[in-house]
Amino acid sequence: MLNTDLENNGTYPPIVEAFRCKILQAHSVLFASPEYNYSLTAPLKNAIDWASRPPNVWAGKAAAIISAGYDDFGGGRAQYHLRQIGVYLDLHFINKPEFFLNSFQPPRKFNRGGDLIDEEAKNKLKQILLSLQEFTLGLISKG
Repeated sequence: MLNTDLENNGTYPPIVEAFRCKILQAHSVLFASPEYNYSLTAPLKNAIDWASRPPNVWAGKAAAIISAGYDDFGGGRAQYHLRQIGVYLDLHFINKPEFFLNSFQPPRKFNRGGDLIDEEAKNKLKQILLSLQEFTLGLISKG
C-alpha cells in the first residue's frame, strides 16, 4: 500500500520503481477493473497513487477503460470515478467507444478459466483497442 515513509530521497521501493518505469516506457494504458461500491478497486487506486508520486508518470499518457460489474451499467460508475482521477493526473482518456460489461447477465461472458468467450464483448473490446491505438498515435505525432 502507498506509504510515503518508504520514499527515500526521491526513490521508491524497487517494485514501485519497476512499475513506474513500465508506465514511462508505455505510450498508452488500458485500465481494466471491476466495480466495487460504485468505485474502482483499492489495488488499482493504490497503483495509481504510487505512480502519481513526483514525478507523475501518468502525465500525458493516452488511456482507455474497460470495466465489469453486476448490473447493466457494467462498472460504469468505476469508470467515471477513474476519469475524475485521470483529470488530475493529466491522463488523456478516449471518449468513445465505451465498454461496460454486465458479467452476470446471460449469455455467459467468461469460461471457467476466466477467458472472455462472449463474441459481442470481444468485438467491443477490439473497438476500444483500435480507438486507443489511433488516439495514441495522434498524441505521439503532436508530441
